[in-house]
Amino acid sequence: MFKTEAWVLEKGTTNEPGELKLEEIEFAPLDAGEVLAEPIYGCWEGNMTHALERDPVDVVRQRGEERIILGNAGVLRVLETHPTVKSVKVGDICVTCPIGTLDKHGYIIRVWAYDEPQSMGLLAKQIKLKEYQLIPLPANTKHSYKQWAAGSLKYSTAWSNWKVAYGCWTQQMSNETLSPPYAWGWGGGVAFGEVALAKMYGFRGAMVSSIDERLKLIEKMQITPVDRREFMDLNYNDDLYKTDRNYKKKYLKAENTFLAKVFEQTQDNGVSIFIDNIGEPVYRATLKALGRQGVITTLGWKLGMNTTFNRAIECVRRHIHVFTHGSKYSEGVAAMHFAEETGWLPPLEEHEKVYPWNEIPQLAKEYSENKITTYFPIFQVNPI
Repeated sequence: MFKTEAWVLEKGTTNEPGELKLEEIEFAPLDAGEVLAEPIYGCWEGNMTHALERDPVDVVRQRGEERIILGNAGVLRVLETHPTVKSVKVGDICVTCPIGTLDKHGYIIRVWAYDEPQSMGLLAKQIKLKEYQLIPLPANTKHSYKQWAAGSLKYSTAWSNWKVAYGCWTQQMSNETLSPPYAWGWGGGVAFGEVALAKMYGFRGAMVSSIDERLKLIEKMQITPVDRREFMDLNYNDDLYKTDRNYKKKYLKAENTFLAKVFEQTQDNGVSIFIDNIGEPVYRATLKALGRQGVITTLGWKLGMNTTFNRAIECVRRHIHVFTHGSKYSEGVAAMHFAEETGWLPPLEEHEKVYPWNEIPQLAKEYSENKITTYFPIFQVNPI
C-alpha cells in the first residue's frame, strides 16, 4: 500500500458547500497500465470549485464515495510504473490528460479527478493514475513547468474545440471571403487560449472581461480587450424580461451597447467564431453578435446549462452551433507539440503568486469569492 498526504473533499450531508481537509490517505499498489507520480505544479480549475460548491451536483455523492481528491490540470514527475506501461518511464515530466471514461471513439464522457469514480487528482503528494492520463513533455522543453501546468487542461480543451469550430466555419467561409475574420470570447482561461489560437489562424481576436488585470493581459497579447463593465446589465433572464419593465429597459440598453461595440470592431460583419463558455445570461446577445455563416461554439457552461434560440432565425443566418467536451488523448498530444513549437501557452508573469501546499484551501476560497484576477491560478505540491 502507498501512503501520502492529501487535501480531500468529503461527501456532503446537505447542499452546503464543502471544504478541503488535510488527511493521510492510503491507496493500493499499481495495477496494469498504472503509474505512480508526484504532482509538481497544478492549476486551479473551475471544475474544482463546482465540486466544492456541490453545484450543480455533489460530485462526491455522485461518484458513490466518501471523499475524493480533486485537481486535473498540472505537471507531474513519474516515480514508478507497472511493467505493462509503455508510454512513460520513471523520471519523465508529464502534463495531465484528464480522461476518465471514454466513448468508443476516444472522446471523454467523464473527467479524471472530477466525476470519474476512483480517480485521484493533484491535491495529493503522490497519486496513482493511468498511463493515458499523462503526456510526456519534451526532455528539454523551452517553456516553464508553470506554463505547462496552466495550459495542460485549458489549452488542450481549447485545441479540440477550435479544431471543430474552425472546421465548421471553413465549410461555409474562408479567410479570403471575409478578410479578416473575427474570433471573440466570453469566459475564462480556455476562451482566452482559444482566442489566442484563433489569432494564429489569421483571425482578429477580442476577449471580454471586467477585471483590469485580465484586460491588460488581453491587450498585451495583441487581442482587443472589451470591458464588460460597459454593459454589466447584459444578464438575460427570460422571466424578468417578460414581466419586469425596468429590467427589460436596462437589459436592452446593455445589449445595444454590446452589439454596437461588436459591429464597430468587426466593420459591421459581425463575429465569425464566438466562443461562449458563459451560457444563458449572454447567449441571446452572442447570437445577435454573430455574422452570417458564423459559428457559436461552447465547451463550458459557467452560468447556465440550458439555452434557447429561434431555430428559424438561426437557419436563415446559417449559424452553426458547436459543442465539445475536453479532448482526446491524440488531441492533447497534438496540442502539446504545437505549444512547444510555437509558444502557444499561458503568458505567466514571473511575479504572479504561486500558492504553496499549505495555502491551497486559501486559493479555493479566493477563487470561489471571485478574488482571483489571473486566468491561471497556480499551486505547488512538490519541489521541482
